[in-house]
Amino acid sequence: MIDLHQVCYARLGTRDLAEAVRFATEIVGLELVRQEGKRAYLRADNSDHTLCYFEGDPRDHTLAFELSSADALDAAAAELERAEYRVVMGTPDEAEERRVSRFIAFRDPTGNKIELVVRPQRIGRRYFPARDAGITSFSHVGLCSTNPPRDEVFWTTICNGRVSDWIGTSPLLRIDEVHHTLALFPTDRPGIQHINHQVESIDDVMRSWYFMQRHNVNVVFGPGRHPTSGAMFLYFEGPEGMIFEYSTGVALIHDEASHHPRQFPAAPEGFCMWGSKPNIKEFK
Repeated sequence: MIDLHQVCYARLGTRDLAEAVRFATEIVGLELVRQEGKRAYLRADNSDHTLCYFEGDPRDHTLAFELSSADALDAAAAELERAEYRVVMGTPDEAEERRVSRFIAFRDPTGNKIELVVRPQRIGRRYFPARDAGITSFSHVGLCSTNPPRDEVFWTTICNGRVSDWIGTSPLLRIDEVHHTLALFPTDRPGIQHINHQVESIDDVMRSWYFMQRHNVNVVFGPGRHPTSGAMFLYFEGPEGMIFEYSTGVALIHDEASHHPRQFPAAPEGFCMWGSKPNIKEFK
């Protein structure tokens, strides 16, 4: 089994790099680390980067997870190949571009582009955002799935994902004590469905709600509270349809033996216990 250590970064194609960077810094509150040619690197913590925008197809998304060691990476490649997944080894130039020691790439059963990396670089200075949104970490990703039950089997048998809860057929999967690091939502395409950043408090969620209204940003869900993780949230739409989320107060699952996954309906009440209704295709 592949032991995913933590979510590392997302890579998103964009037709307008300047606008993507402006939104990520001035609206989301990420720090621009550097721009190299047709790529821009941004971060939400002390990582080298947690988000990379590159000039290209806005449907071209990649999600990366960190593994614990080079040996773990080799074992992961062997495990995937035994399961008949095509594994591509990253070149030294590609690894340098990502600021990692080594990485492999493959596609999950839906066709989502996944990278497994070792030794991603950190930066020895604190994260300093363009806007104080209260962000504390890049936390989780909603991933598109053409068949969530099928993909759940991949993430829980080939990888170390564990189901915390279901919303309809969508599993919310954890790889550590945090309620979920990955959620699979039904749709007809591969790609990243939403990107979550944790913020310090409910005050930050509400400040951002008013901030989004003042800046004419399309809020698509919330403020609300998830009955699954208990997190208080706000979802809003960024360039080229990418959905971003702030949340705070997510549940931690410390006792694996006593936790029993729960089933919630694929309806507004399954997503929000306060009564907010989502204007998000995959949540309807």
